[in-house]
Amino acid sequence: MSEFHSEKNVQRDTDPQGKSATAARLFDIRRIIGGLFVVYGVIVMIAGFTASDADIDKAEGVNINLWTGLGMLALGLFFLVWLKLRPVAPPPPDVVPGDEPRE
Repeated sequence: MSEFHSEKNVQRDTDPQGKSATAARLFDIRRIIGGLFVVYGVIVMIAGFTASDADIDKAEGVNINLWTGLGMLALGLFFLVWLKLRPVAPPPPDVVPGDEPRE
């Protein structure tokens, strides 16, 4: 038998629950939303730090980019903390016919 068809490789390829659980954690919407809000929040905050006096005067004396960036950063961090505190539960194992409990 070649090394490509060893029992270890076959076992790894036939684990759909492990792959689906990893994919569910990787593509959790909270991770995507949180990451995007953190990145965009940092970018908008940098724009707020570099705002000129004319830009601040247009917004009636409020550095709107700085405050919006802080808000976006806080929201992104909220989503990432929520993901950390409440991770995705693994899917229940499939029920094999004949293994159901009898009444």
